Amino acid sequence: MENQTNLLQQRRFKLAELKRLGYDPYPRRFGYSHTLGQIRKAFEAASAAELEEKKEAVRVCGRIMSMRPQGKAGFIDIADGEHRLQIYVRRDKVGPENFELFRLFDIGDIIGAEGPIFRTRTGELTVAAACVHHLSKNLLPLPEKWHGLTDIETRLRRRYVDLIVNPDVRAVFVKRNRIIKEIRNFLDERDYLEVETPVLQTIAGGALARPFATHHNALDINLYLRIALELYLKRLIVGGIPKVYELGRIFRNEGISAQHNPEFTMLEFYQAYSDYRDLMDVTQEMITRIAEKATGGRRVKYRDHVLDFDSWRRMTLKEAVLQFWPDPGTKPEESGLADVETLRSLARSVHAPFEMSDGPGKICASLFETVAEDRLIQPTFIYDYPAETSPLSKTKSGDPDTVERFELYIAGMEIANAYSELNDPAEQEARFEAQLAARDRGDEEAHAMDEDYIRALGYGMPPTAGEGIGIDRLTMVLTDSPSIRDVILFPLLRPEDPTA
Repeated sequence: MENQTNLLQQRRFKLAELKRLGYDPYPRRFGYSHTLGQIRKAFEAASAAELEEKKEAVRVCGRIMSMRPQGKAGFIDIADGEHRLQIYVRRDKVGPENFELFRLFDIGDIIGAEGPIFRTRTGELTVAAACVHHLSKNLLPLPEKWHGLTDIETRLRRRYVDLIVNPDVRAVFVKRNRIIKEIRNFLDERDYLEVETPVLQTIAGGALARPFATHHNALDINLYLRIALELYLKRLIVGGIPKVYELGRIFRNEGISAQHNPEFTMLEFYQAYSDYRDLMDVTQEMITRIAEKATGGRRVKYRDHVLDFDSWRRMTLKEAVLQFWPDPGTKPEESGLADVETLRSLARSVHAPFEMSDGPGKICASLFETVAEDRLIQPTFIYDYPAETSPLSKTKSGDPDTVERFELYIAGMEIANAYSELNDPAEQEARFEAQLAARDRGDEEAHAMDEDYIRALGYGMPPTAGEGIGIDRLTMVLTDSPSIRDVILFPLLRPEDPTA
């Protein structure tokens, strides 16, 4: 602690010295000629002799990551978050006054340098400084061994420091940006229209989840942060936009885990005159393309697995329960997955959670989540879900207890959820009524009644398929990140204890 205090005092002393010598420690701008990446691109192939002949002068800037003073000279390594470059400073080249400025530099300071590019004896591309500039004083020392920190929460709370010292973190978010761009490219090429829908909603609809509630003072009404994009996008299908999508933030007042953050990013897209099987094909094509574009291939390492995006599987939810049933001796018949008493007994045997008020569909879904979900490593579509868990989906022809719905699983995580949209207003109203009854029985995630959405369906919605894809989880898979917090720049954390 004493050493830390001394470092802080030394840096504040240097800050005072900068001011005493007439330097602004936080100047307004610096006109650079090249980024560090442009320097690398322009001069990396040039030999030492070619650089010596050209003596091309550049102006560069970045954060000091290391310093190696050598009496009347010294080397600095600067970085801009993506690239590094060496600066060589000599007293007889920059002059006594500018060298005195150089001596006030600290690791973490942001500086500028100008001078010709050359190569050192070891071949390192370097700027021979004719002048250095101080651009911003670093008052808090950077951690020396950030990679060795075991306190993950400190890295997340101080993401700005994590980004400074850990290039791998920046690489994750560069790849996340690439993933989102490729999604847009894929959908735009297929004539989908990107739109924006309300974040504040009077009814939190489109999913089974608990919302965040707030109050609008001027209108004196309660509002909710959206838990899904769905119902407004389907209103647009009714309005005559046949292909529509939105990439936006979703908010759910639920727990935090390696796969859950209360604020996350969702893609939802809808396609008229289509059903859920059409979207399986679209999704397989889109995710395979994104994986290839973002990672450079169709085989992607994730933890201890190699995910093969040339090998997709499809199975019904009941088939998955049977295939992954842990005990062959007690493996049920598929017909037993429709009987509520049998399902309760099966759920108890594998410790699948359920309520006595749950119907067979909800218990069967709980069985799937317990015995199969984390076994679905390779890209797998699980389809034909219970109607009880899917209030907005169209039922299968001849099977009113099952809906035309699929979920995509990769690396044991649900990545996407899609279905043939229910477009019968009378049936939709009945489904909402059933959800209200579930809410009365204590189900806090049951769907609310949305009378305006039912009215919209009354104008006629064409056959439509819709899908939501979790961008954060997809990014986890394609960046080999074990936690959703690794792919969100500023995940929600418990407030920091100031006494700790």
